[in-house]
Amino acid sequence: MNAVLDTNVWLDWLVFADASVAPIARGIERGTLIVLGSDETRNEWLDVIARPQFGLDARALDEVASAYDRWVVRRARAPACALLCRDRDDQKFLDLAVAERAGWLVTRDKALLALARRAARAHALAIVRPDAVPLQAALAAANL
Repeated sequence: MNAVLDTNVWLDWLVFADASVAPIARGIERGTLIVLGSDETRNEWLDVIARPQFGLDARALDEVASAYDRWVVRRARAPACALLCRDRDDQKFLDLAVAERAGWLVTRDKALLALARRAARAHALAIVRPDAVPLQAALAAANL
């Protein structure tokens, strides 16, 4: 299973250790969920984790940046897809998921979630929240 994770899901996993993303983390760690990224998604990750509100010191920043790099399969910059997100900052995740034919785009972002029906019809891409039942079921089945 291939997926693109929005930055907020990475934060939940690697910064906040949020239990709601534990099934996703297990899938990634077991190799049943392959996470795709690009230079653009990585740059956003590095920018976000450096923000003062997260309170990460230099060592913690290095650890979460390294964890991201360990789990992401890097791809080239994706061409723009026909689906347009109203939040331009999130377009890179959508473009990557469509270009790489990912099955999942996992996010908490309302602008991306608003595209779920169109993405499913046009690209067989499921744009879901981390706790979405179909994603949880697919992860459970893959991790047996």
